[in-house]
Amino acid sequence: MPTEIRIILLERRLTEAEVGILLEWTPYPWRERLLRVREAEKRQAPLCAYALLRLAIWERCGLYELPLIARTDLGKPYFPEWPGVHFSISHTAAAAMVGLSERPVGVDIERIRPVSRRLLREVEPSEERFFKTWVRREALVKCSGQGVGAMLRGEPPLEDGMHYHEICTASGCAAGAATWESVPPQMRRYSLETLLKCLQTK
Repeated sequence: MPTEIRIILLERRLTEAEVGILLEWTPYPWRERLLRVREAEKRQAPLCAYALLRLAIWERCGLYELPLIARTDLGKPYFPEWPGVHFSISHTAAAAMVGLSERPVGVDIERIRPVSRRLLREVEPSEERFFKTWVRREALVKCSGQGVGAMLRGEPPLEDGMHYHEICTASGCAAGAATWESVPPQMRRYSLETLLKCLQTK
């Protein structure tokens, strides 16, 4: 199973009906957590992320329901009953991304936005370069399973055999994936309409 990346960039707000469809595809306990989020806009990207993950598992593994998800001591989520299927999930304002592979994988996507001058001095001198560095660090620690704390201490090294791939998105976002394959991962891009159509045909 080659590494596959699925990504969606939202160009508008979800309707109540669309939120209802995506909630049906959101596994417990994330569904309950999202229902407690008061600001509707903050639910949209996570809803799309979980829908992308379930759709990927359905199409690649034939599983309609997500397998049981556990976490390592450092917080990396995994499928204990399906050790040969690895995933990574990320979402930011109006965008979401999922990685699926037969080996550990790490993905991150961030909306480029203002950051403090202190962080710009410590990491990179511009917001765009800051977030390109940030997503690279987060993708690497997600792939290695070191935990997010490792990226705060500095640039995580590429482990022997690990590769980082910068993902091209629409302007306004930075995204990347860390894999154990030298070739770039397969990309599947969705609009909101395409994602909903895929879900409704399953």
